[in-house]
Amino acid sequence: MELKLKAERREATGTGAAHKVRAAGRVPGVLYGHGDDPVHLSVDARELTHLLHTGAGMNVLVTLAVGSERVLAMPRAVQRDYLHGRYLHVDFLRVARDEKVTVEVPVHVVGDSRGVREGGVVEHHLWALQVECLPRDVPAAIEADIGEVGLGESLRVADLALPGGLTVLTSTEEAVVSVVPPQAMRVEAAPEEAVEGEAGPAAEGEAGEAAGDGRES
Repeated sequence: MELKLKAERREATGTGAAHKVRAAGRVPGVLYGHGDDPVHLSVDARELTHLLHTGAGMNVLVTLAVGSERVLAMPRAVQRDYLHGRYLHVDFLRVARDEKVTVEVPVHVVGDSRGVREGGVVEHHLWALQVECLPRDVPAAIEADIGEVGLGESLRVADLALPGGLTVLTSTEEAVVSVVPPQAMRVEAAPEEAVEGEAGPAAEGEAGEAAGDGRES
């Protein structure tokens, strides 16, 4: 997904200048990358909110209009005031259509697990994958189909069906999700194991005493 966003250069920097920018309904930011000097800019707060709430999230491709210049970029670091529901700062990374970028793509779990039907519950281990690809090939999400994952089994990164053009940087042996017995079953099983463990040394002690009695006689 590629969107357009108008940006304005800003000369003044620092805390005071940033407060004035936000008071005007804008968000201060920086454009960097490709060895160029950083450009201090600001963008409309409402337009930035719309931009970051598309299906692509932080991996949205943006054509920044900075004066007469048009720059292809992606938002990278975003600071947000969650209490007041507003953005405080945004960094944009310059990208090129023919150069690969490294991004994190969220993992979306889909399917009705066979293990859940057997009484298990799903445990999530990995919520995003680090991948390398061209900007146009960045997917909004990667699906993890758990339909065939049984009780006591895991779905690994290597098991995922990945879109073309991606190089996965996350270890392929990492588990994405597992289907495990419910917590109640695991808690109930623990005392039984403890009792069995305690019985072994006690039985050995009794056997030793019996053997000792036989030697004394």
